[in-house]
Amino acid sequence: MVFSSVTFLYYFLPAFLLCYFLARGTRTRNFVLLVFSLVFYAWGGLANVAVLAVSIVANYLLALMIDARSERWRLKALGLAVAVNLAGLIVFKYAGFLAQNLNLLLAPAGIALPVVHLELPLGISFFTFHAISYLVDVYRRRVSANARFEEIAVYITMFPQLVAGPIVRYSTINRRIAARRTTLGRVSAGLRIFVIGLSWKVLIADEVAPVVAAVFDSQAGAAPNLFEAWIGLLAYALQIYFDFGGYSNMAIGLALAMGLKFPRNFNLPYGSRSITDFWRRWHMSLSSWFRDYLYIPLGGNRRGHLRTAVNLWTVFLLCGLWHGASWNFVIWGIHHGTFLVLERTRFGAVLARAPRVVSHAYVLLVMLTGWVWFRADDLPRAGGMFAGLVGLNGVGAISAGIVTTLQLSTIVVMILGWPLAMFGWPRPGGRRLPERTRLALYGAADTAMMAVLFLLCVISVGAAAYSPFLYFRF
Repeated sequence: MVFSSVTFLYYFLPAFLLCYFLARGTRTRNFVLLVFSLVFYAWGGLANVAVLAVSIVANYLLALMIDARSERWRLKALGLAVAVNLAGLIVFKYAGFLAQNLNLLLAPAGIALPVVHLELPLGISFFTFHAISYLVDVYRRRVSANARFEEIAVYITMFPQLVAGPIVRYSTINRRIAARRTTLGRVSAGLRIFVIGLSWKVLIADEVAPVVAAVFDSQAGAAPNLFEAWIGLLAYALQIYFDFGGYSNMAIGLALAMGLKFPRNFNLPYGSRSITDFWRRWHMSLSSWFRDYLYIPLGGNRRGHLRTAVNLWTVFLLCGLWHGASWNFVIWGIHHGTFLVLERTRFGAVLARAPRVVSHAYVLLVMLTGWVWFRADDLPRAGGMFAGLVGLNGVGAISAGIVTTLQLSTIVVMILGWPLAMFGWPRPGGRRLPERTRLALYGAADTAMMAVLFLLCVISVGAAAYSPFLYFRF
């Protein structure tokens, strides 16, 4: 079940909101949230629920064990807890990838390991990172292990963030899980954020998705020419931002309506002037997770330039692997890590003094070329895309398959989508008007716009085919 589906918008969400707001007291509402979250997750398969249930029980007990141990044994208990979580992630997500690559090394000896690709439980990368952050924060005494099993279950299973983030740390919402209240202002603001996210996904990301698929997933196997490669890459950059950013906004909005506060996950990353700045704005909850739970424990930037470079490459190598068990993701991580290291040299000082148009063009070029590795199915297809981007596949005419995807609405969305992605929503003007009048006019216009956007989304969802969120596969 996805947020931009008929099942969710027409049935699940209204039923949940009705039951949630009719319930009285935080514990009752937690029960409603837990039940609906399990139903939401079970929609993707009951086997997923079994894996999630094991994770919840294990981490509940492991956190209590870490909290109860003496200082001498707490670190060992944490090591065991983190190993248990990573073991599940490795078995489901990386077992086949590791076996394939080990077989290449063992081939001269005539040894071949069985290659098994298990079905990936929905959102396992996200709820594993949620659990690890909880365990580490208990070890660091930032929070105490929660003896209320239902509250830990609610934290891990909350359906808005369960399958695609943002990564919410227990220490940031533990008090609101235990006690919270909803207000009309929070509900109104939360639903507004939800509608914005839904419109990003349905009206922008889904609109350009056919162009992306036509370029990257050509069944004919022909590499795209110059124009096709660039139009496909620009469309994909919009798709992944408005798809994942839209999901994050929907999750944040639903949480706010329930009285919870999720962290912001995107802050106009395409408007950055360096790759360092880009990663402060893109998937911010993941970036800060890697910073606090991996980069800083490795030593951060406190042990010299060489160690800092090694730490950055390590973090982004693992960041790439976190996104998927593929060499494409490994290269994508190294790609970003390399430019982050480069920006810590004199190049970074030169970049900071460069004209805005130059630094912005640099970021877009690095980011776009990185998306090739991220989106291509394998290394040969990535190579074909890079060849197309520099004209090695010719200029030529646009293929019929791509022409059919370039509808007028798609072209309009791409033209309007890039300024929106780089600069955000236009701010209200009319400063000559009295403040109360200006706010009233802006509020009325904003409400009308939200209503129109929601109506367009409902119409589009009702008429469109199934379109999953891109980050569901991670």
